[in-house]
Amino acid sequence: MKEPIIFDTLPFTPEALARIQDHGIRVVGDVHGDLNAFQHAARTDRFVLQLGDLVDHGPDSVGVMELMLDLLEQQRGLFILGNHDRKLGRALEGRRLRRDPPLEDTLQAFSRPENATLREQTYNAIAAAPAWVRFGRSLFVHGGFHTAMLMEPPPPGLGDMSAPLSRALFGETTGRLQPDGYPERRLTWINRIPAGMTVYVGHDRRSTDGRPWHRTGRLGGTAIFTDLGAGKGGHLAWIDLNSP
Repeated sequence: MKEPIIFDTLPFTPEALARIQDHGIRVVGDVHGDLNAFQHAARTDRFVLQLGDLVDHGPDSVGVMELMLDLLEQQRGLFILGNHDRKLGRALEGRRLRRDPPLEDTLQAFSRPENATLREQTYNAIAAAPAWVRFGRSLFVHGGFHTAMLMEPPPPGLGDMSAPLSRALFGETTGRLQPDGYPERRLTWINRIPAGMTVYVGHDRRSTDGRPWHRTGRLGGTAIFTDLGAGKGGHLAWIDLNSP
């Protein structure tokens, strides 16, 4: 007999929770417009929990969002808000923001007349996406862990920035820029994960062997990094969990 899974308050329907109870979870890393890989990941009876950054860089952000919307409608999946998803959502709101080439390509694809309905559905899905989700001793977030995530529900992802939301989207930065122009990030947040807890993240491509990267902090908690460069010349990673 299976042990029951104990859930915190989650943005899931009873049907979605039943699927998780019966089949478990497939945790999927950053997709970045790699539709072919995401289609492979979605071919499962497990509940698909995607860790954000569905769009930008890869060849088919529109197709990826269409598939994610299907998973949401069928109550077979959910995505955590990533920084690229938030940026797309804010652009679709008409906000002024720095538009880099990957975002421009994504917006151009969504701006085609045949994608008018999809644009609205995508915006609504991004606005509703949680910045983190916690199941008992597992926490799922795009960028990094903040201790407030253990005590607070996630705030609206397209709203004002706060310390926990910033950590969820961008990880922990040093204030310096790397040679590639992106912020330098550090991983001291791993040392704040409580013993017995596992935090599943994307955002940072840390692996050197093509497999998710595991790191245990000083308190005994573990971080697992799932971004293996899908849409950027790497591949898509997923992890199957029978019980979170």
